[in-house]
Amino acid sequence: MLEGRLGLPGSDERVILAKPTTYMNVSGGPVRALAAYYDIPPERTVVVHDEVDIPFDAIRLKIGGGEGGHNGLRDITKALGTKDYLRVRAGVGRPSGGRDTADHVLAPFSATERKTLDLLISDAADAVEAVILEGLTAAQQRFHTREVR
Repeated sequence: MLEGRLGLPGSDERVILAKPTTYMNVSGGPVRALAAYYDIPPERTVVVHDEVDIPFDAIRLKIGGGEGGHNGLRDITKALGTKDYLRVRAGVGRPSGGRDTADHVLAPFSATERKTLDLLISDAADAVEAVILEGLTAAQQRFHTREVR
């Protein structure tokens, strides 16, 4: 866990960055515990996750919505008691050739994907910063209009 500030001095936002050390499917408990400890309401909680319904290398942001079969999101929703938390969705694309979705998201990235993976991670970090400092709508306008590399 890392605690820090984003923005200009005097108008900066306090942020807590954490990566659960549990299995993804049971990440709700740690998210709930951290949010409770720091008194962070669900609508100020930002979850970064992979998303098969978005092309690889694209970032999309939203608040609330369904889990789309994502067991980690399902567990977070259950733990927080609401779907209304912010989501930074990093596109990993759908599996090809009838491959199982679970196998797809657990498999290593392809050589082609590895070439832009660092940029995808950087974009996701920038999207988190943008949603915190600029708000959801402004961040969506910035990231949803980008072309996939």
